[in-house]
Amino acid sequence: MTEGALGGGLAQWGVFLALTGAMAAATLWQVRRMGGRSADSNSEYFLAGRNLTWPFIAGSITLTNLSTDQLVGMNGNQMLLLSWWELSALAGLAMLALVFLPIYFRNRCVTTTELLERKYGSRGLRATVSILFLLGNVIIYLPIHLYTGALFLKSMFATGTPLIVIAGALAAVGAAYAMSGGLRAVAVYDTFAGVGILAMAALVTVLALKAIHFDFSGIPAERLTMLGGPGSPIPWPTLLTGMIFIQMFYWSTNQTITQRAMAAPTLREGQKGILAAMVIRLLMVPAIVVLPGVAAYKLFGVAGDSTYGRVVAAVMPSWLSGAFAAFMAAAVLTGYISLLNSSVTLYVCDLHEKFLTSKPNVGRLNAIISALFMVASIALVPVYSGAKSIINLVQQLNGLLSMPILSAFILGLAFEGVAAPAAASAVVFGVALYAVFTFVWTPLHYIHLMLITLIACIGFGLGVNRLIFGGRARLSVAWRRAAATLEGGA
Repeated sequence: MTEGALGGGLAQWGVFLALTGAMAAATLWQVRRMGGRSADSNSEYFLAGRNLTWPFIAGSITLTNLSTDQLVGMNGNQMLLLSWWELSALAGLAMLALVFLPIYFRNRCVTTTELLERKYGSRGLRATVSILFLLGNVIIYLPIHLYTGALFLKSMFATGTPLIVIAGALAAVGAAYAMSGGLRAVAVYDTFAGVGILAMAALVTVLALKAIHFDFSGIPAERLTMLGGPGSPIPWPTLLTGMIFIQMFYWSTNQTITQRAMAAPTLREGQKGILAAMVIRLLMVPAIVVLPGVAAYKLFGVAGDSTYGRVVAAVMPSWLSGAFAAFMAAAVLTGYISLLNSSVTLYVCDLHEKFLTSKPNVGRLNAIISALFMVASIALVPVYSGAKSIINLVQQLNGLLSMPILSAFILGLAFEGVAAPAAASAVVFGVALYAVFTFVWTPLHYIHLMLITLIACIGFGLGVNRLIFGGRARLSVAWRRAAATLEGGA
């Protein structure tokens, strides 16, 4: 290695370590400044003492969602069409702010699944859905966060270090952070890191477009269209079928996202945070998750999930690479920490306290469960290393859990008189049905099949409720009022 290269490498590492330390110090200062520690350990660890103000809610929601699986996975498709995932997320956030968050606040929920227990009067249904959430986090989301983060760092720095080693290092740091504190520290770190990540991602987008002279000529039309054909990742009719319910599930019932909004001191403060997250998403996120990938197609051709790392290495000035690496590592860590924190929340509140010990040592239990989930997620990283498109694989696997779980919420909120076993049977039926659609028989695009699965789950639950339990389900008072309002307006 030449003296200049060695000096450049040391400078990059110096910037990386300095920024990482600065974000950690700023987080510690802000957490201490916020004060107001709650005597309730569950509220403190899992809802930040219900003391998060709207800027930190917006920052944490944005960065929890915007991690390397979005930047790497969506840019890896190298087409504008993938921005629909982010644009349609605005509808999901609106539903959280206007429909679901008021319900969670009225019921003083710590977990989204707690709402199911209150609606159905069944801790068994709450535990069933919580287990499904945990399986999704541990088997799908945690290892994919590690895989995409490790892949990005490996491709950006062109290092020969094995992917599993990089993933293990990221997991160890993330788990250590998750064990040391609760949601308060996670949300503050998300926000500080998010400012840098959005700035750097925007810079990469501009530099990538500049590298192709803002000229998209020569790029195939199917990579530039926003109306997907039958063979595309998002055929346009799917925007009118399953897409809206995917967003409803992710933004309104997913513990990892809703936990941030539920940590607000008031409903209004939580809604302000969600609105700010919507503005950030509309103005910035769709562009940064697709335009660098499209530009990279003109620069490199088809590059798959290594696209983002390659384009960053090609267009980012070397003196900024250390800063970019620091912020991207922060994106991986915050996404991973957020998932760990929400997973521990589900385990402690929905399973451990309900069936084992009602008053556990939350800090100690947090450390033990975080460590177990960390080991499991590292072990599963190799499973995803051969995926053709990580983002499309994630969305497809989501259907195994998302629509069945969403059916339990809809049956509980939209209807009265539905027995908990009927809702539980609908969830189990939905998992089995979508497994058939995924692994045995796939007659339509998977997004269409998600809507079909949801409708089938609701119908199955209502049928079981009537035929086996003798129940007579009827629309809830709130839904009847909403229908009357719509009819009056018409």
